Amino acid sequence: MLSDGNCNIYFDFDNTITPFDVLDDIIERFAVNDDWKAMEKKWASGKIGAKECLEGQLRCVRVSKPKLSGYLSGIKVDPYFHRILDALGERDIAPVILSDNFHFIVDSILKNNGIKKLKIYSNELKFKKDQLIPSFPHQHKSYPGSGNCKPMHILKYSRKNCINIYVGDGRSDIDAAETSDFVFAKDSLLKHFRSKKKKCVPFNDLGDVYRYLNTKEDLICQENQLCRKRT
Repeated sequence: MLSDGNCNIYFDFDNTITPFDVLDDIIERFAVNDDWKAMEKKWASGKIGAKECLEGQLRCVRVSKPKLSGYLSGIKVDPYFHRILDALGERDIAPVILSDNFHFIVDSILKNNGIKKLKIYSNELKFKKDQLIPSFPHQHKSYPGSGNCKPMHILKYSRKNCINIYVGDGRSDIDAAETSDFVFAKDSLLKHFRSKKKKCVPFNDLGDVYRYLNTKEDLICQENQLCRKRT
């Protein structure tokens, strides 16, 4: 049985808790030119890291704080995220969000959906009129290209005999997922795990994650006990 004593669970935000990539949509929607597309291509090909990509892309964006807040007010999270939070709460498990998005954006969406007091590790954002100024308080020398070094958060909270579960979808989740013991994956993260022949549980939306956690949580514990015996 999963509980606070033997389990940490981490969620990506964009296209995992939300049904689409909110940050990508903000950049595309409020960019004043197409320079952000070149940065995206460089990041996708591995020529630059997430930090450099985000800095370059946000230089193209022009949106005031009130206008951005108005946009964020209409975004809904996956409805099963509420059910997952309730189920985890019954087990005294406090989930953590690890995101390459920005705290203002993530926190605004969560609060607009009635979700408060979750631990969030993300990048930071300041407003200068209609310009967005990013900062990256969670960088780490071991992962110099990352804006928010997700694996370091997982390692920080890891405990002996504790299962680290990760739920994510993209390239920016690969290092965090590979640091974890049990992974739910979709889209490019799923493709990566399959290409490396690494085990994960595919999901289409958080309904799949909710049902797995509710019906097969003992299997998660059993599989990870076996993994530890092999190491």
